[in-house]
Amino acid sequence: MFAAAATAVLLNQSESEGGDPSFMNNVPDPVTSGDELPTFKFELEKSTGKVIGKSSGKEATVKQLPISKGIAGVSMRLEPGAMRELHWHATAAEWALVLEGRVRTTVVSPDGTAETNDFQPGDVWLFPRGHGHMLECLGKEPCHFILIFDNGYFSEFGTFSISDWIGHVSPELLAKNFGVPASTFESFPKKEVYFARGEVPPETPETPLQGLTVPPLTHKYELLSQPPYRTFSGGREWRVDSSNFPISTTITGVVLELEPGAIRELHWHPTADEWQYVIAGDISVTLFGSNARYRVETLHKGDVGYIPQGFGHSLENVGKETCRILIGFNTGHYQTIDLSQWIAANPTNVLATNFSKPSSLFERFPKSDLFITQ
Repeated sequence: MFAAAATAVLLNQSESEGGDPSFMNNVPDPVTSGDELPTFKFELEKSTGKVIGKSSGKEATVKQLPISKGIAGVSMRLEPGAMRELHWHATAAEWALVLEGRVRTTVVSPDGTAETNDFQPGDVWLFPRGHGHMLECLGKEPCHFILIFDNGYFSEFGTFSISDWIGHVSPELLAKNFGVPASTFESFPKKEVYFARGEVPPETPETPLQGLTVPPLTHKYELLSQPPYRTFSGGREWRVDSSNFPISTTITGVVLELEPGAIRELHWHPTADEWQYVIAGDISVTLFGSNARYRVETLHKGDVGYIPQGFGHSLENVGKETCRILIGFNTGHYQTIDLSQWIAANPTNVLATNFSKPSSLFERFPKSDLFITQ
């Protein structure tokens, strides 16, 4: 009984704080425990993905990037009148940032409440695992958004879609289920639609069949219309986690801007993996994996990077323009330890002994956390 209770506590803590309880077993991950660190870069926007008409979805999972076991991501574009059909994800929550155009979503929760929201560039949504939802392009211009899932094994092309389900159920069972004639379903799709296409939706959403039943927690957060969470001489950070977006208990999102030559300093995340999508610019990402293992990758616009939980890393703008990076973490509570912060937390005599240098040398080091510096 005690063991079961302890396991439950551990799993609950993992869900709220992120991370993987299997680390308690100290079993090395074969992907990251070799003599050399594997690549942590994938050219997402150069991949093929799924294309229907002028709508597309391109994904980065462990299949495309084996190191990314904790987080998967998708770049999706919808043409006017197109909809990512009604569906749900059995094994992952969905977090998104809109980059271009406008998007309308509906989502239903297990308690029967439902919410419809319209999104502009810079807005975020979160749909918990298993909640039914749809996404549609709003207006006459195409839209583009990045989806982040808190499970690297999740594939966008393995979702549970309503057309796929209804297309495989007998008309008789459907008739009994809905209380309508079996002939109602004769012309329904017999296979997954995935991207449905129709008229451009009205600017004002219609009322659901059941009427309005708004959930207690909203699924929308206007991230980039807020002031930056922090501003530095070399850049800015916008951050949203469960502290300001309570429904987002398993995913934290950050938009990071770095000026030319600026770095997000050397650091690590104790409780989460990190997934990166380059919105604009060129960045050099370093990865430190212990035992003298060190790797550097340069990411360009549309590329994805991945940092496993606890691995040391940094991001540097190596281009001539301001770069912007979307970063997702599989935790609802953001945590980081920066190298300048760690150094500053120790007395000079400890540092002198550690590095075999005079104590006076470390008086020149920062006395507080830098986070972003040039």
